[in-house]
Amino acid sequence: MKKNRGIVVGVLGAAAILLVACVCVIGLVAVSRAGGPSALSFQAPVPSSTPGTLAIASTPTQGPLATPVQGAALSVIQAQEAVINNVYERVAPSVVNISVVSVPQDGSGLQEGSGSGFVFDTDGDIVTNNHVVQDARSIQVRFSNDLEVSAKVIGTDPDSDLAVIRVDVDPAMLHPVELADSDQLKVGQFVIAIGNPFGFERSVTTGIISALGRLLLRESRFSLPNLIQTDTAINPGNSGGPLLDARGRVIGVTTLIFSQTRSSAGVGMAIPSNAVRRVAPALISKGNFKHSWLGIRGTTLTPALAQTLDLPVKQGALVEEVISSGPSDRAGLRGGTRDVQIEGIGRTVRAGGDVILAIDEQPVRHFDDLIVYLEKTTVGQTVDLTILRDGQEVHLQVKLGARPATVPQQP
Repeated sequence: MKKNRGIVVGVLGAAAILLVACVCVIGLVAVSRAGGPSALSFQAPVPSSTPGTLAIASTPTQGPLATPVQGAALSVIQAQEAVINNVYERVAPSVVNISVVSVPQDGSGLQEGSGSGFVFDTDGDIVTNNHVVQDARSIQVRFSNDLEVSAKVIGTDPDSDLAVIRVDVDPAMLHPVELADSDQLKVGQFVIAIGNPFGFERSVTTGIISALGRLLLRESRFSLPNLIQTDTAINPGNSGGPLLDARGRVIGVTTLIFSQTRSSAGVGMAIPSNAVRRVAPALISKGNFKHSWLGIRGTTLTPALAQTLDLPVKQGALVEEVISSGPSDRAGLRGGTRDVQIEGIGRTVRAGGDVILAIDEQPVRHFDDLIVYLEKTTVGQTVDLTILRDGQEVHLQVKLGARPATVPQQP
């Protein structure tokens, strides 16, 4: 592939991943204390005899040196504590510690690592990150009651960084989690993470959703889309563990952090629960998951780029290259025909190709929009592309293919 030639649908360059959060914890790690969570505002529950209603004492006992906290402030603090404690007591038994002995493909010898996971069903299936169990020779799973059993890999999907492993234990001791609808999440929402940072089992941290819809480029050159960004402390060992809402439902799977120190810097990422809902059943039944693929490389059409290329539209996805024999190639989509050096973006753009304006009537303002939309489609599904070609809007029907393991190289 030539340098700086763009990105692929199902592929997007964003920022480089500086650190994968939890794949391995080897040996002893010195840790320092971190500050507590930011103050959060909760409406204090009113004491009631109604089942399921939380009653909070108004005058707790004070130590002789304690600073008195009274009234509404105390109720807010206690309500926050009660939410965290309730979620932890219900979900912690579903969270497991995963210890892995792996043999990397580079032949560097046996490596020991650890991560987290959570019980998905009563058949013994446990969801974790693909990078936690990648190249595993042996896997041990430890539950909250200290029971430790071996596990085997049932299915993996490197493109979503999800995997399912299975244990053979009494179904009565398995407590499956509840998945939330991650499409309903809001920035600023309170979240809780439970995992095994640095090997400290079932540690709980709290924070908020910092952003939604993050998209990061992977080594395969395909992108990891729709990530949840959180300031909840996530460290090596947390990967594969659940990110939860205030009701104890899984909203995401913690997967990586951005850090220069190999510890939390307040920028963590989680795979959304709706991705788990799509991918995990396929991993259990088939061992793999097939992602939809258009088979193009391209870039976001900005107003400045549109002006330089003398295009009548100001936004969309500029198709720079159509992969030979791919879905878009078979449908007749056209790639660029000439290289144009664009000032201000630091690379050459392949101009002259179609501009995708919409997919199934959903507007495409950025190249990311295509990638995010494709994550909700299936292989073999036909999508309608609204494109700009030679100054005119044209519709093309494209039957989506299965994404290859890596981006095909350019000739």
